[in-house]
Parts: sequence; C-alpha cells; structure tokens
Amino acid sequence: MVRVLILTGDAGESLEVMYPLQRMKEEGFEVDVAAPEKKKIQLVVHDFEEGFDTYTEKPGYKLQADLAFKDVDPSKYDALIIPGGRAPEYIRNDKDFIRIVKYFFEKHSPVAELCHAPLALAAAGVLKGRTTAAYPALAPDVAIAGGQFVDGAAVIDGNLVSARAWPDHPEWMRAFIKLLKEKVKK
Repeated sequence: MVRVLILTGDAGESLEVMYPLQRMKEEGFEVDVAAPEKKKIQLVVHDFEEGFDTYTEKPGYKLQADLAFKDVDPSKYDALIIPGGRAPEYIRNDKDFIRIVKYFFEKHSPVAELCHAPLALAAAGVLKGRTTAAYPALAPDVAIAGGQFVDGAAVIDGNLVSARAWPDHPEWMRAFIKLLKEKVKK
C-alpha cells in the first residue's frame, strides 16, 4: 500500500489541500493529513478580484487533521505533499515540520509542493541548488534560499515536483503521480 503524507494547517488553501488529498485516494493510496495539532483545521479560498493587486482570502472548508506533526513517523510514508495558502508561513516554524521535510529530502522520496510551500522548504534548508515553481511573488524568496524559480505548471527537479498554484493542479498531480509510481516500483 502506497502511503502519502500531506502537511498543512489553518489557512491552507482549500483547493490545494483537497485536490491532492482526493487525487491520492482516487489512485488507491492511503493518505494522512498532519497539522501542528490534531484538530479540525480551517482552510481558506484564495481568488482574484478585479481591481485588487493580489489575491483575496475567504474562509474555505474545514478538515480534520489525522495527526499532529510531533506524532508523524515519516518512515511510514512513501511521499510528501505540501500545499500552499498561508499555512506554510507558520508551519515552517515547527521543529517537527522541519524534521519531517528533511527526512523526505534525505531519502530522495517524492515531494510535491506548490504556491507558498517554498517558504516552508526554504526554512528546512532544502531549496539550495534546487529548481522550483512557486506563486510568482515568491521568486525572490526562492532565490534568497539558494534555489532557482521557474514559472511553470509542473517543474520536476529530482524528487521534487512543484507548481505555481491551484490552476496548475492537472499538470502538477500528473507529474507527481508518475514520479511516485516509478519510485514505489523500485
């Protein structure tokens, strides 16, 4: 059984959490959602409004986290997904979040991330020398972390599959699922 872990928290972007969660289940994979605490988290919806210089945020779905970061044993999972939204801004400060992310990169396990997730990967020190997509406003953050920003829908760099935001879901998930299936065959 393929097991996938999703790391998010309050203010994770609804589509960016729910779409990969459902796609992984659709593939027959077992999926756990971890957050700073095992609780019902409040997701948000980011969208664009005419006249705004950036996206807007509205309350989205609520989702029960299966476990807290501190309770995650990353060795029990084959792959990692880190959605965007505002959650990456604060989950990156959790020592157990950092521990989990580093494990997946050290093992070269498949990692999917998009939108604002590079903020969290930068805090874990895993972007240096890597190529990643991100929400375009994060291009300077990727560069400061030692990475190379690419404005693309499915950017693959070894074990890392990244994208800009939820409009890229089809390309992003197609590339990630292909990589994951190749890795678990070995």
